[in-house]
Amino acid sequence: MSHHRLAPNVRDHRNALEEALGALRTELELPGPYPAAAVDDARAAVAALKLPSYDLTAVAFVTIDPASSTDLDQAVFIEPDGGGYRVLYAIADVPAFVAPGGPLDAETRRRGQTFYAPDGRIPLHPEVISEGAGSLLPGQECPAFVWEFTLDTDAAVMSVGVRRARIRSRDKLSYKGAQAALDAGTAPPVLKLLREVGLKRVALERERGGASLNMPEQEIVQLPDGGYRIDAAPQLPVEDWNAQISLMTGMAAAQLMLEGKVGILRTMPAPDERSLRHFRLQTEVLGRPWDGEVSYGEYLRSLDPTDPRQLAIMHSAGMLFRGASYTAFDGTVPDDGIQSAIGAAYAHTTAPLRRLVDRFVLVICEALSNGGDVPGWAREALPLLPGIMAGSDQLASRMERMALDTVEAALLLNHIGQEFDAIVISGSKPQNGNGNGSAKNGNGNGNGATRNGNGNGSSGIIQIAEPAVTARCAGELTSGTKVRVRLLSSDITTRQIHFELVP
Repeated sequence: MSHHRLAPNVRDHRNALEEALGALRTELELPGPYPAAAVDDARAAVAALKLPSYDLTAVAFVTIDPASSTDLDQAVFIEPDGGGYRVLYAIADVPAFVAPGGPLDAETRRRGQTFYAPDGRIPLHPEVISEGAGSLLPGQECPAFVWEFTLDTDAAVMSVGVRRARIRSRDKLSYKGAQAALDAGTAPPVLKLLREVGLKRVALERERGGASLNMPEQEIVQLPDGGYRIDAAPQLPVEDWNAQISLMTGMAAAQLMLEGKVGILRTMPAPDERSLRHFRLQTEVLGRPWDGEVSYGEYLRSLDPTDPRQLAIMHSAGMLFRGASYTAFDGTVPDDGIQSAIGAAYAHTTAPLRRLVDRFVLVICEALSNGGDVPGWAREALPLLPGIMAGSDQLASRMERMALDTVEAALLLNHIGQEFDAIVISGSKPQNGNGNGSAKNGNGNGNGATRNGNGNGSSGIIQIAEPAVTARCAGELTSGTKVRVRLLSSDITTRQIHFELVP
């Protein structure tokens, strides 16, 4: 992990950073404190909650999340089943707490999702639900939608069903702790089986042509003394294996809704030929050509983010993960219902505490799985959800990008005039003549942007390691090369950073 923080003696800079980050909430019109009526609605729902009669509290579920998380959406249990596996995947029963048409329902639709601002989380639901009765906290009896999968020896889905149940998670595991236990050989059986199933699901993903762009993630961390730092770390293998269970559930949800001809999918078009051609040229320039003989998903999984040239390829690959949207349907199955990065139809269904659309997908799938009627309030919301989620996604992406730019600018204030070693992420003059392919963090949301500069003149995008900052640099730059750069300016208010190439 790489991290850097403001020097402790630059109080004026820290104050300016605090003000700039606080101003983002106003500038972007982020949601403020939860309205009293919605909070009262949530408290009343918690007080009146009746747990489902279907009792799965004897099942030893565990949650696996970042160590600091308290809004726990998912809990997993895996056991051998003949030559295959039985997987139970519990998802927080948020619909049990949200009365359709009430103040809480209206406020969650206004927010769309939880926003993770650097100066504090802005939750989709009041904490009495998101970090209390609705969270799958260990030792607490909770309502949940439990997906039950029967998998064959290759971890392919043989059967699936979902129903409401009461559960009690046994343990709250962290990604780092889980990975350490697996590496040391001291992991409990559920983690060993998660690795086993996860690796087999990765193999199935390769077979269907799916792709995962596992970029090193950057996170703004607030320090106890009020300062900030940026942590950058590659994803751990256990995160990928855990994500495979979520992907499997999302694909099962999509299939249920397609067969029932009602629901909402998360879709993404396949990369167009121009983008693929551009990407192939970039890989040739960077010395690891993709000839198209293997799928681009297989190719991306083979890349090493610790190698500068291969990291540059991963950034360039962001152009292949564009155009994600939501497609709602009721009665007519959509023709364009595939999420191309996954290589299958897919629906968001495993994060209802943090994402609005999942609440509707869960109740629709539960009804379809058990031969019941889809609730009218869920059907009525379907035409509205794509617009709500698109607006919320765009706002979250803007906030994350602007917050990161602000903190990066603050971290560099004391380094103006200094030189750094850097990697060229996007060159100023790539061989194909198109230098604008750069995606921040490769998250597949199509919001990759040229960072910290207006793009005038000959310049490219560089990344320095310490502090972990990505910015624009003036000069003739070639993607994937190591260069020496000098910091010319850094401005917290405008979020602008400017480097120049050192000859």
